[in-house]
Amino acid sequence: MDHPENASDFKGLTVNSGVEQPPVVNPYLTRLRRKPLPSPSELIEGILKGDITMLSRAVTLVESMNPAHYALAQEVIEKCLPHSGRSRRIGITGVPGAGKSTSIDAFGLHVLGRGGKLAVLAVDPSSERTNGSILGDKTRMEKLSTHPGAFIRPSPSAGSLGGVARKTRETVVLCEAAGYDNIFIETVGVGQSETAVHSMVDFFLLIQLAGTGDELQGIKRGIMEMADGIVINKADGDNINRAQLAQAQFRSALHLFPPTASGWEPEVLTYSGYYELGIAEVWDMIDRYFDFVGSNGYFNERRRLQARYWMRETIDEQLRNHFYHDPEIELMLEDLERRVLNNRLSSFTAAGSILDAYFSRFNRPKQ
Repeated sequence: MDHPENASDFKGLTVNSGVEQPPVVNPYLTRLRRKPLPSPSELIEGILKGDITMLSRAVTLVESMNPAHYALAQEVIEKCLPHSGRSRRIGITGVPGAGKSTSIDAFGLHVLGRGGKLAVLAVDPSSERTNGSILGDKTRMEKLSTHPGAFIRPSPSAGSLGGVARKTRETVVLCEAAGYDNIFIETVGVGQSETAVHSMVDFFLLIQLAGTGDELQGIKRGIMEMADGIVINKADGDNINRAQLAQAQFRSALHLFPPTASGWEPEVLTYSGYYELGIAEVWDMIDRYFDFVGSNGYFNERRRLQARYWMRETIDEQLRNHFYHDPEIELMLEDLERRVLNNRLSSFTAAGSILDAYFSRFNRPKQ
């Protein structure tokens, strides 16, 4: 390339051509190859042996949006299903800052100290703008993250209901098949509906705080009715009296609610996750719950109802995907959305038109 600086008008100034650059910065980069996906039989064999690497790769397939990965993941799940169901599934929720991750760290160490294995499925909130997640829950579980008996899997919520990842229940099946007999599912806890996590766990634990203002603000009917146990965190130091006051208020509020389907009366306890105070008492409450629902048959009934619930949820999801990925519907949506945005058509009329077109297809005579 010619440089005007080399002209005679600019004596004493020259521009060298420079050093010839290598084709790539790292000559060894071309040798790196992505590992091929294991076969379903390899994944299943590894999972049943408790191989964390194979379990992690299977969970990645479950979370993948690639249709080819979906088919592979479903085959693995079906083969692992007979080996699942032998765990305690515990959902843990609470407002941001309530100390969920710190509490899970303390609860998990207590559970592992009694023997067995623990899987923590920590659902991280996804950005509505970028769909990105920090996935930093694992960094707040310092002790569990290095424990050989613990498997921690942060997953993006991907905007799903209640902050629960869409494939969390299938991940539970894989973890149980790998021998994890305690499953913790931590929800986002940002005020969304917690119905999804409640429909995949055996015990639903609500973590609350005291000393942050009006404690009654934390008493929300929907979430309170789903909770099998309520614990007031950070009951230490100067906050002990406030925690005990909040405990009394929550106990009084529980008397206003109708009886639970299990017959169990939710308990309210105080503890400190940071200082690991009262952890054993919280777990004794959970033990009493499992003994109670195991003796009256509610445990098995709840599991059956959950299986039906997720079957219907899967049907809803597949119908939604079939609808929105239909080529004819995509064209109609583009046209109708433009007319709605230009105020030429109401949202309800547009929705009715496209649904009529979709369902009329099933009434067409077969060729």
